[in-house]
Amino acid sequence: LMNAAVAQGVELAQITQYCDSVSLCFSKGLGAPAGAVLAGRRAFVAEAWRARKLLGGGMRQAGVLAAAARVGLEHAEETLRRDHSNARRFAEGIQELNSPLCSVSLAAVETNIVMMNVGGGWLSPPELCEHLQAVSEEEVAETGRAVSVLVFPWSAHTVRAVWHRDVSAHDTELAKKKLEFVARKWQE
Repeated sequence: LMNAAVAQGVELAQITQYCDSVSLCFSKGLGAPAGAVLAGRRAFVAEAWRARKLLGGGMRQAGVLAAAARVGLEHAEETLRRDHSNARRFAEGIQELNSPLCSVSLAAVETNIVMMNVGGGWLSPPELCEHLQAVSEEEVAETGRAVSVLVFPWSAHTVRAVWHRDVSAHDTELAKKKLEFVARKWQE
């Protein structure tokens, strides 16, 4: 929800105005270790509160999480814009790579998510993910770095990469270089 609002340059209320209820997670992009907020009609929230209590969902140190969520919300626009920019830079790197191993639709990169199309019969998405995560002696010897990139095999031909507040512009450049290394090795 926050990523969509920032990407579209609109208030959250504009997106959620037609919803009966909304849940907003404070982890990952906003940087809180855990936590979420639930909004909706009073009766709905009261029932959710009761169900949470019945299932043992109480926390003793909720203030600590609330403080982290508050900081995340105060810096959300700046943080999420940076995540979107890093995702875009990575996608542009895939396009510049011009490899039969993978491709991307830049038009589809609107937020912090990049969906890489894996093609050419070179590697399957799980295999590509394994190679991006693994560090070989050859890589260290050739690049002088040990870089492990964690991405997710999303479908039979797609890998999903997601940026959050703990992935910097420098990390993004390292991920691009790692993908270049893997693509070059498989094309050789």
